Amino acid sequence: MILTALARHYDRLVADGAPGVPSFGYSTEKIGFCLILRPDGTLAGDPVDLRSEPAKKPRFRPVNVPRPVKRTSGIAPNFLWDKTSYVLGLSARASPRTGEEHAAFKTFHRDEIGETDDAGLTALLHFLDRWTPGDGDAFANRDDVLDANMVFRLDGDACLLHDRPAARDIWTRRLRQTGGASAPCLITGETAPIATLHPAIKNLRGGQSSGGSIVSFNLEAFTSYGKRQGDNAPVSERAAFAYTTALNHLLRQRGRQCFQVGDASTVFWADMPRADEEATLRALMGEASPDTDTARTGGDGDANTPDDADLPKRLEAVLTRIEQGRPLDAAMAGLKLTHPDTRFYILGLAPNAARVSLRFWHVSTLGDLARRFVRHYRDLMIHPEPATAFPAPHRLAWELAAQGKSENIPPLVAGQIMQAILSGGPYPAGLIGAVLMRIRADHKINGLRAGLCKAYLNRESRLSGRGEEIAVALDRENTNAGYRLGRLFAVLESIQQKALPGINATIRDRYYGAASATPAGVFPVLLRGAGHHLSTIRKDKTTTGLAVHFEKEIGDILNGLPPRFPGQLAIEDQGRFVIGYYHEKFRSKPAGADSADKDRGEE
Repeated sequence: MILTALARHYDRLVADGAPGVPSFGYSTEKIGFCLILRPDGTLAGDPVDLRSEPAKKPRFRPVNVPRPVKRTSGIAPNFLWDKTSYVLGLSARASPRTGEEHAAFKTFHRDEIGETDDAGLTALLHFLDRWTPGDGDAFANRDDVLDANMVFRLDGDACLLHDRPAARDIWTRRLRQTGGASAPCLITGETAPIATLHPAIKNLRGGQSSGGSIVSFNLEAFTSYGKRQGDNAPVSERAAFAYTTALNHLLRQRGRQCFQVGDASTVFWADMPRADEEATLRALMGEASPDTDTARTGGDGDANTPDDADLPKRLEAVLTRIEQGRPLDAAMAGLKLTHPDTRFYILGLAPNAARVSLRFWHVSTLGDLARRFVRHYRDLMIHPEPATAFPAPHRLAWELAAQGKSENIPPLVAGQIMQAILSGGPYPAGLIGAVLMRIRADHKINGLRAGLCKAYLNRESRLSGRGEEIAVALDRENTNAGYRLGRLFAVLESIQQKALPGINATIRDRYYGAASATPAGVFPVLLRGAGHHLSTIRKDKTTTGLAVHFEKEIGDILNGLPPRFPGQLAIEDQGRFVIGYYHEKFRSKPAGADSADKDRGEE
C-alpha cells in the first residue's frame, strides 16, 4: 500500500512537470563542478564551480544525472558523473584505492561507449586516454574540487554530456540489460524485470549520507526458498525507481511536505495536491508557513499566502465554537475546506543503520484529518493558554526530551503521539509517565505538559466510556484527590514565595516528587510550614487580606479531600495533580498575589 501510493504520486509529479523530479533511470544528485571538454579531450580551463554561494558555505547544485549505483565496499563507477576519485583519480585522502577507482571509471566508460560518432562521447574517451591524476595539480581551485561530484560538458554545448541523445540511448540500453528476471511486480501487477537492489532513500534526518532502504535482503536470515536480494519481494525496476524518487522528492520538501516528529521524518501528500490543502494540513499540525520554516531549516519554500497566515485564527475560532457547545462538524465550517474529500497520505520514517524504519502510516481524507486534529487540540486545550496555542506534534515531543534536546526525544513515544492524533485513538500508554518523569527531573510545569496530561486522561476516559472529563480551566467542583492536592500544593508554594520574597528554591524544587506520589508523608509537613509563612504575611498590614485569601483557599480545598491524605497516588492521579497545580498556580490572582505567578509556567 505504501509503495503503491508513492509510485502513483511519482506518476502525478511527472505528469505535472514537477521540478527536480527525474525521469526513469535518473536521479537528482548534489553536483559541485563541471569539466568542460574540448573535442580533442583536453580541458577548457579549471573545473567550473556549479555551487551556489550563500552566506555561510557553498551549496551543491541538484542535477538530474543517470542514477547512481548502490555501493557497499566494492568499486563501482557511475555513468558520466562521479566523485573526483573516480573521475580524476584525486581525493583529499590519498589511498591506493583511489587509483583503482579511477581505473574502473576508465574501463567502464570505454566498454559502455565503445565505437561512437557522437562528438561529446568521443571527447570523453580522448580525455580518459590522456588524463593523469598529476594534471589536477594545475587546478587553481584544486582544494575545493577534491571529493566533490563532477559532470561533463562539451565546450560550446548548452547541455551536459549525459543529456546528449547518444548518451541517453546508451543509458537506456544499459537499464534494460541490468534488470533481473521478469516476474509479476508487487506494486503494479505487471510482469517486468525485477529490481535486484532498490535505489537508496536519502535526505532522511539522522540517516546515513549514502541513504537507506525500505526493502532490502542482504543476509541468509532474510532470504527464503533460495531467493536472494530483490527476488524475495519482486518489485519491477521502474516501480522501485518510482517509489524511491517520489519519497526522496518529498523528503527534500522540508517546511512544505516534510517535518520532523521525534526521530521520524514525516512526509505527506495528496491524490490531487493543491496548495491551499497543503497549507491547511500544515496549520492543523501547528507547522510554520513555508517561508518561516525556510528560515529555520534552510529548505525551499514559497512565500506565505494570506489564507495560510489566516488559518491559525480560523482554528482558534473553531475551538471557541466547540467550547460554546457547537457540534464538531458545524464548528469546523470556519476552516473553509474546499476539497474535504481529498485523500491524504502521511508517512513517518526513521533511520535504522542502513535501513529505514516505518514509524507510522495513515491514509485519510482531509476532512477526517481536520476533525481529528481539531479533536486533538480540543483535548490539549488548557487555561491559561500556553504561549503556543496550536503546538506542532514535534513541539509536544520536545517536552518529553531531557535537557530540551531533540536528540533526547523518546522516538517511539513521539511516533505514537502522531499516530494517536491521526487515528483519533488513545495516546501512548507511556505518555503520561514520560511527562511526569520530566517534571520530576527539571521541576518545570508549563501549559504544554499540563495539556498533555489533560489530553491523555480525557481521551482515555472518553474511549473507555467512563465519560469523566477534566475541565479546560480551574474546576473548584472537581473532588478528585490528585487534582485537589495539586491545587493545594500550588497554594502552599505561593504562600512560601510571598512570605520569603526572592527565595531560590521553593517547595516545588524540594518536595514535588514526593508530594505528587506519596502525599500522606509530605503534606502535613508542608501545612505546618505554611502556618509559619502565613504568620509572616499577616505582620505586614498591606498583605493581611492576602493571608485571609490564602487561608480561605486552603480551607476550600481541604473540605473536598478525605480526612486523611492518600498514602499513594496512581499515575493517572499524578497527572491530575499536575493539572490541578497548573490551574491553581497560573490562574488570575487577587491584587497583591505573588508576581512570580504571572509567568503562567511558560518558558
